[in-house]
Amino acid sequence: MVMTDTVAQLVADSLEAHNIDQVFCVPGESYIGLTSALVERDTMRIIVCRHEAGAALMATADGRLRNRAGVVLVSRGPGLANALVALHTAYHDATPLVILIGQVERADFGRLALQEQNYSLLLADITKSVIEMNQPGMASEAIARAFHLAESGTQGPVAIVIPEDLFDEETNSPVISPAPKLSSSPSTEDLKKLAEIIIESERPIILVGGALLAESLVDENVLTDLNILSERWVLPISPTHRRPQLFDSRHPNYGGYMGIRVPPLLINQMKETDLLVVLGERMTDTVSQSYTFPKAPKPQFPMIHIWPDADEIGRVWHPEVGIPASPHEVIKGLLSMDIPKNVNKRETWVKSLNSKHRELLSKEWDVASDGVNFAAVVCEVDKYLKQDATITSDAGNFGSFIHRYISFGQKQLFLSSVVGAMGSGMPMAVAAGLRRPGTQIVCFIGDGGALMMGNEIATAVQYNVNLIMIIADNSMYGTIGMHSYVRYPDKPFMEGTKLTNPDFAAWARSFGAEGITIRDETEVAENIEAAFNIDGKPVVVHCHTSALQMSAWRKYERSETLI
Repeated sequence: MVMTDTVAQLVADSLEAHNIDQVFCVPGESYIGLTSALVERDTMRIIVCRHEAGAALMATADGRLRNRAGVVLVSRGPGLANALVALHTAYHDATPLVILIGQVERADFGRLALQEQNYSLLLADITKSVIEMNQPGMASEAIARAFHLAESGTQGPVAIVIPEDLFDEETNSPVISPAPKLSSSPSTEDLKKLAEIIIESERPIILVGGALLAESLVDENVLTDLNILSERWVLPISPTHRRPQLFDSRHPNYGGYMGIRVPPLLINQMKETDLLVVLGERMTDTVSQSYTFPKAPKPQFPMIHIWPDADEIGRVWHPEVGIPASPHEVIKGLLSMDIPKNVNKRETWVKSLNSKHRELLSKEWDVASDGVNFAAVVCEVDKYLKQDATITSDAGNFGSFIHRYISFGQKQLFLSSVVGAMGSGMPMAVAAGLRRPGTQIVCFIGDGGALMMGNEIATAVQYNVNLIMIIADNSMYGTIGMHSYVRYPDKPFMEGTKLTNPDFAAWARSFGAEGITIRDETEVAENIEAAFNIDGKPVVVHCHTSALQMSAWRKYERSETLI
């Protein structure tokens, strides 16, 4: 007798076959058949969230943490629309994500049914592929294909569209096993050429990015080998935007953080380089300082680009050498060679970069006249961060304080949205707490982002995720205020960016979390210590921060009457 299952059961079996143990969702009627199949399983946890953007951002973070696709379930129309910010984030971040979208019934498609959309058209620019599942027999094949595409080459989001009436249909199709995950190694010729160019260089910079981070999350040898390479070959290492944990910021070979708008003190020194090795970084306008370092398409100095996907190499920048390979395999290949004899010639160069980096990181700040200088808060937090802490950051100018004043180590994790999506910090913190229970989770977020996705603190309370949420409240959209100040210096820069905010400590307590308020710099040390000593519930620290000192790098000199 042939065994039959429903499509919903086959999809659930297929998710389990791909080692999925939790999915994120806001429950929707268009995929209720799948929900029913999932709740029957002890091996599968359904994380019920408060907004589809929060659910999808949690799945994105979960995908990053495991270097395998996270899974989010959304309903059609508004549900999918709410999740678009996470697809945009995952696409630019090259993070594997599978999104399952409930669709209108097959007979209704094309008739302007309730919440109907054509997802193949809608998602074409922010996913790697959109798979339409229209036959019962293709259910498991579609799941296997989606995971393979999401996790291969340049990783990213893949959508599977499933009509509502398909879930209850019966099928005797088997579960398709996951496709083998392939890793590309550099050719002997490429390795030899790479080594020759590096050996000849006197002032190289090694940029390390997302593909190397992805490998490091599943193989602890990746960053160990990077350290060995840096020390043996005397190479300065610079982590790229949102990847600060890739190299210990206290290491003498740390070459500076290559994030948004690198301060002149450091970038002017970096411009003296005679070789840029881009190791596992896709390269964007952010990392390249608006396509000036290196210049696009033709760099002003020799550039070597190493990325797992050949299609990305040469797409914007034309490197002298492009190597489509695993960054770790390249590192291991270089380590297998004899140590070059003349590497000590680079010691002065490495020291010059590191000295600029250390000068920037000096933990000094001015007391602000209009609120707490957020530097004081971040420096105090840094004292309590454990070796294996996870730090998440929302989008906003407050992030500059994080990258200046937190001493990131290689066992710590940092999660944020590379596209600057406000609201991402809290969902990512919840995802980290679910995946790494019992570890320290700290989320930095602005007052604007706090009321976008900060409501997911309810999810943290529901699933016992004991995180610390630190809100920088300067009563404005700070980044936009900064740009307004720079472009229109004679106008009040807070006009059009002002916010009237709640008492975030009371707001936190209404969810069942703890709430702490900091109004003055003299209150920082005591209250940050208190936050880290609270156990058994999430904690929100509401910091009333300066609007004038909105960046770690610059104070906005303006009389308060013009604010």
